Amino acid sequence: MATLKKIPLVLMGCGGVGRQLLQHIVSCRSLHANLGVHLRVVGVSDSKSLVVASDVFTKEFNDNLLSEICRLKADHSSLSTLISGECQVFLDSDLRGKLSEIASLLGTSTGLAFVDCSASSETVEILTQAVDLGCCIVLANKKPLTSTKEDYDKLVSRPRRIRYESTVGAGLPVIASLNRILSSGDPVHRIVGSLSGTLGYVMSEVEDGKPLSQVVKAAKSLGYTEPDPRDDLSGMDVARKALILARLLGMRINIDSIKIESLYPEEMGPNIMSVEDFLSTGLPLLDNDIGERVRKASLNGNVLRYVCVIEGSRCTVGIQELPKNSPLGRLRGSDNVLEIYSRCYSEQPLVIQGAGAGNDTTAAGVLADILDIQDLFP
Repeated sequence: MATLKKIPLVLMGCGGVGRQLLQHIVSCRSLHANLGVHLRVVGVSDSKSLVVASDVFTKEFNDNLLSEICRLKADHSSLSTLISGECQVFLDSDLRGKLSEIASLLGTSTGLAFVDCSASSETVEILTQAVDLGCCIVLANKKPLTSTKEDYDKLVSRPRRIRYESTVGAGLPVIASLNRILSSGDPVHRIVGSLSGTLGYVMSEVEDGKPLSQVVKAAKSLGYTEPDPRDDLSGMDVARKALILARLLGMRINIDSIKIESLYPEEMGPNIMSVEDFLSTGLPLLDNDIGERVRKASLNGNVLRYVCVIEGSRCTVGIQELPKNSPLGRLRGSDNVLEIYSRCYSEQPLVIQGAGAGNDTTAAGVLADILDIQDLFP
């Protein structure tokens, strides 16, 4: 039997997506063996601690240990409480130094994949370092790619060594499709997308005449929104995804270049109003305005959707009135939809649609990205 190609990896971030990724790695062992690949987890970090295999060249976390890590983190415990002779634990101040050390040890010899499933902007420094040390990078975290233009340029400076499909649309093939179109020389001139499962659900429910406040509370109880729904309603998450797409098209912009429409006014912001007050007294004050906009759109045969529009040098995020029978107009529930217009797709856009959120879907996208870089490993 042929020897398996081994891909060493370090996972940063052990929340819902990170844990699901580890579970996928364990459950797909036989599938990956049939593909001739073995994923060798040599380190896992959360925001406060890092656990590393006792010898990153020869040792790895076995599947029991990976399952134990998932169980610990599901119980909201720190990785530092992990007791095992197979790994070493590093805390706060030593964490970055140790990650750099692993990157320099493995980056140029066996190769190493840095997988960022955190939601932190603090991973940028180690990721840019890892690029210089010859490592591959796989991102579900949007923040590194929406940092400064300098950081972005460094991260994408070796296009074959970075994958970030799961930053936009979870497991949907958005980035891959755009890359294929662009590398074929077909200029993309317009992208319109509903890229928030939460806001997709909210807009399709208010279309049925339900008040915004009732819909947001329902979305929160279904687990669609962040703990503070204003994180979704601000439009910032969609703006980050839009920025990633705009930069992929070659636009030299930052997040503050994007016009973002928030669904709540500044005086209802997190610094002024608690989550409880926002849900009980703030939100109901927004019902009439949205209800009126829904009615007006309906009279024109249209519906309201919260979308990003990238066209020319313009990038906007907010509510748009769209034809009821367009792909975005037909959107129901929490699916994502992206319409891509180019020379080849001018009359009929290329439409990508499907579940654009969820830990399982996102982790599956990350796993596919890791396997996609296997040719870079000896």
